[in-house]
Amino acid sequence: MPRRAALRRALYGASWILVTACAAEASAGELDLSGYINLESRGYPQSAAYADQPGNIGGIVLEPELYFQSDAGWSFTLTPFLRYDSADSNRSHTDIREACFLVYGDAGDGEWELRLGVDRVFWGVAESNHLVDIINQTDLVDHPNEEVKLGQLMAHATWAGEWGAAELFVLPHQRKRTFPGRGDRLRSSILIDQDHPSWESSAEQWNTDLAARYSRSFGIFDVGVSLFDGTSREPVFQPRLDPRDGSLSLTPHYGQIRQWGLDAQATSEAWLWKLEAIYRTGARNLLGQKEDYAGFVAGGEYTLYSFSGSNTDLGLLGEWNYDQRGERATNTYQDDLFFGTRLAFNDVQDTAVTAGVLKDMNHSSGALVVEFNRRISDQWSTSAEIFALFDVDEKDARFYPVRRDSFIEWILTYNF
Repeated sequence: MPRRAALRRALYGASWILVTACAAEASAGELDLSGYINLESRGYPQSAAYADQPGNIGGIVLEPELYFQSDAGWSFTLTPFLRYDSADSNRSHTDIREACFLVYGDAGDGEWELRLGVDRVFWGVAESNHLVDIINQTDLVDHPNEEVKLGQLMAHATWAGEWGAAELFVLPHQRKRTFPGRGDRLRSSILIDQDHPSWESSAEQWNTDLAARYSRSFGIFDVGVSLFDGTSREPVFQPRLDPRDGSLSLTPHYGQIRQWGLDAQATSEAWLWKLEAIYRTGARNLLGQKEDYAGFVAGGEYTLYSFSGSNTDLGLLGEWNYDQRGERATNTYQDDLFFGTRLAFNDVQDTAVTAGVLKDMNHSSGALVVEFNRRISDQWSTSAEIFALFDVDEKDARFYPVRRDSFIEWILTYNF
């Protein structure tokens, strides 16, 4: 722990030096503002399973990006995020997705980069589940697909050359996962109390986490190996009785884990073969017991170019998600098959349709997702999504609480 505290102090010191140096030179450079505004509407065809849940919600999302490139060779990116929801104050929130300085230079036959501040990092190649992706915390109130991430404070150093790319991360602060509140759909049957989390580390959310990744291309293969040591982004839940009224809730507990990860992709003509695999130690299972485990998602994608003589490309996808813990797993993907298709019309509007089905092999439960995207003009675009649960098993602890929360969503986007 003293070593990690020293790393955290060094990160803060380096950040202060960099900010001071950059501010002194900020008078010369280029400034660019871009981003998007979403108008969103979501409807739930079925009546709610719990009281106070709405049948329709609307909202607005604003995510501008301010980018400054100095003449001295450094840059700064600021990306705030704002969501306003008409029905649930818990879903209305703000975040800093990025507030990051970037400096870079040559290192022998290669290049180096250093990013300091709040940033977003993505690892993985799979379609249905990004198993190895662990740096950023999930923004679960934004979307149930677990793909939207909160900003993460970090120092991120990269050294890259013909031999590949080596990355090192120092993460001095861990974000709490966001969860739907009482008045939101897609919540658990027992409310999650986000105000009373607990941590295994005595430093709580200020534990310094460390991560590293090496990636390289070998002919048709793109391979990445990674290591993470620190606070789990995936909490387990502990029961809590409110001393005021005796009501039962669940409080998130964030343990200390170590995760080894592998992501690999092979490209062979029209085929894409994909694999993500992890081995995690120190994690707790659904029963609250510590259990080391392995998991993977493996599959492929085959693309039929110019399908039936048209300009449309048709992609066929299939993946298997597996978690060694089985019913003791803390996620949805303990033993699930995913099948999907992707239509890219290759027109001037960039029209695309993606559809996929996730089927639980241990229960009858399944989920269908259909996504539509189309550009209206240079600045306007629209998208729609159907999320439908079917044959939900009463014994399925993950899908049964949200069995009546299938939805249809429409989004109008203005890009600037």
